[in-house]
Amino acid sequence: MPTAPVIFWFRRDLRLTDHPALATAAAAGPVVGVFVNDARLRSPSGRARLAFLSATLRSLNDDMGDNLVVRTGPPFEVLRALLLETGGTTVYATDDFGPYGRTRDNEVGEQLAGEDFTIHYLDSPYAVPPNTVVTGGGTSYRVFTPFFKAWKKHGWPDPGGRVQADWVSGVGSESIPQVSNSGAELPEAGEDAAWQRAEWFLRDAVDDYQTARDDPGVDGTSRLSPYLKYGSIHPRQLLDRLGDSSGEETFRSELCWRDFYAEVLFQRPDSARQAFVPRMAGMEVDEGPLADARFDAWCAGQTGFPIVDAGMRQLLAEGWMHNRVRMIVGSFLVKDLHLDWTRGARHFMDQLVDGDLASNNHGWQWVAGTGTDASPYYRVFNPTSQSKKFDPTGRYLRRWIPEIAHLSDKEIHEPHQCKVGPPAGYPAPIVDHAEERLESLARLERLKAQAAISSQS
Repeated sequence: MPTAPVIFWFRRDLRLTDHPALATAAAAGPVVGVFVNDARLRSPSGRARLAFLSATLRSLNDDMGDNLVVRTGPPFEVLRALLLETGGTTVYATDDFGPYGRTRDNEVGEQLAGEDFTIHYLDSPYAVPPNTVVTGGGTSYRVFTPFFKAWKKHGWPDPGGRVQADWVSGVGSESIPQVSNSGAELPEAGEDAAWQRAEWFLRDAVDDYQTARDDPGVDGTSRLSPYLKYGSIHPRQLLDRLGDSSGEETFRSELCWRDFYAEVLFQRPDSARQAFVPRMAGMEVDEGPLADARFDAWCAGQTGFPIVDAGMRQLLAEGWMHNRVRMIVGSFLVKDLHLDWTRGARHFMDQLVDGDLASNNHGWQWVAGTGTDASPYYRVFNPTSQSKKFDPTGRYLRRWIPEIAHLSDKEIHEPHQCKVGPPAGYPAPIVDHAEERLESLARLERLKAQAAISSQS
């Protein structure tokens, strides 16, 4: 009797190399590889990310010899139909630790078991899965530095080779969705493209990464986040290639931040959209027509603060933003415009090609002073001084703001201060940073006073 096929459910692991879950499935029999087009995951994703996902699926399908099955619908219904069609009884998938993924996987497991099918969840998208690195007392870490030390001590498996699967052909499939990216210039997708970028970074850029990563005007970061998002490359594959130089250690810590925020979200699913520190949920934020107009100016890159506007325009043009600039524009939204951090987080998730719920939303909480950072809210980035420090010659500003490209290295950071007057077509600053910084700190003091009163009552 021929061996019954097994179903492999691709999710955030769209590659064929170093793939323990897929390797286990391939050892069990012929494999039907399926990607479920799940509306619950598609609806919060912006066009750039959906376009990149579609391109990644096309690349994976090519690597599989045109045998990737794509089906739209609720995951249980899609998997059940495939099992009945193919005569299989078993599904394999990489484990998911996100709030929706955990709930979905538990439900799918229970539903399949109710019909005498089984599903096995193996491995994870992280170097070290959430709920693995814990304190000596058995609790989860809330601070990054001790987590980083424990994470390195724990370690991770060596990466594996390319999986040789016996793909089942001829299974009915929908076409891979064609998604317009709305003009954003996206990176090439797929496992090969991920490794081309990784090889360049590890060969030519990682040694300078400790300092170059803060300069938005140079290509000094890995830009591997879109590939990590969909698992075209796994973090342990990158960690396996790192040595002990300062740049490599800094990059290692950045990969750890990804695991750390996944851990935080796993332990506190509510922190995806609510303040990690409960008392900070009461911070006063602006609402109404003026707040909405300022938010729109921020989204469009029309605030009159060049580094902020350059970052927001880069986001629109590439579906990506330099990490240093992400912190600057985030601080500006929360501390200068006094808007709720969740508005910025939602906009980023709509625009980013690498949009990851744990990393994005907890990065925003770090900036907003509502998250895991030890001394959060007092940090108010001055956009002008940040611009002068990290883009001193204005290379980044000139690329994204042509209205001020002709200005000198000194003038370009504060174009409204030019002796001949502000450049035509570029807006004046929509707020006074010095005033708004004081207002942010005043709001913090009011919040602390309210908390003190509440504790006494």
